[in-house]
Amino acid sequence: MTATLVIHRHKNKARFYTETLSKSVILEMVSIPSGSFLMGAPDGEENSRDNERPQNFVTVSAFFIGKYPITQAQYEAVMGTNPSHFKDKPDSPSRPVENVSWQDAQEFCKKLSELTGRDYRLPSEAQWEYACRAEQITPRAGESVFNHPPFHFGETISTELANYDGNYIYGTGKKGEYRKETTPVGYFGVANEFGLYDMHGNVWEWCEDDWHDNYEAAPTDGSAWIDAKSKESDKTKHPLRGGSWINLPRYCRSASRFNDSIDYRGNNIGFRVISFAPGLT
Repeated sequence: MTATLVIHRHKNKARFYTETLSKSVILEMVSIPSGSFLMGAPDGEENSRDNERPQNFVTVSAFFIGKYPITQAQYEAVMGTNPSHFKDKPDSPSRPVENVSWQDAQEFCKKLSELTGRDYRLPSEAQWEYACRAEQITPRAGESVFNHPPFHFGETISTELANYDGNYIYGTGKKGEYRKETTPVGYFGVANEFGLYDMHGNVWEWCEDDWHDNYEAAPTDGSAWIDAKSKESDKTKHPLRGGSWINLPRYCRSASRFNDSIDYRGNNIGFRVISFAPGLT
């Protein structure tokens, strides 16, 4: 019996604004409404891990987030350099910047804020996962717990929808292409319900939080989890979300978490930014 991949497509109107970074480079920021969601993976989710639990209902205030990961062109317009491994391709400017550490991403946010007069920063893990899932929950008393699917487009994933190692499958999916490099942002033409692209695969994305091994005592207000009492070794590590071109599909799930050191750079690690854009939310 051949498995059928069911893709859920909806036409929604996304609210957004743009920043002009240079004569030919803009940054598109999408409005994310306030709402609640169930953060983390249920026990039964295939290939899920203990660091994705316990699940918590989290309420997130409205914010704006990049429509795409920061591109090479955007990074160069702000920083004046391009550290990417995949920068010698005809379409490189529209590929996500990679080879950036958490510290590099912080410096980008600082310079972008100075350039625009608006506060930019990395998303918290909660903001990132909420934006990725693009699905809100209104829990009611006595209601059974609702779980989101592993991916914003459903129960499985395909290399027709995202850039990852297609030699491997997830759930009832099928094998596909392994491109062995990044793809231009928005390449697959599939946005989630909030109007965001490339939330699964292509490059891992840094988050603001300190790394924690699970969600015990995690904030439930969507804020970055920066714990003054955490071990010093934890403060040198920060979360990465979304998976990448080199990873198995299990790592591209909405709940999947990874971490690396504050100064680590890799050709599969990038980021996207958030802002609160006063008067626009």
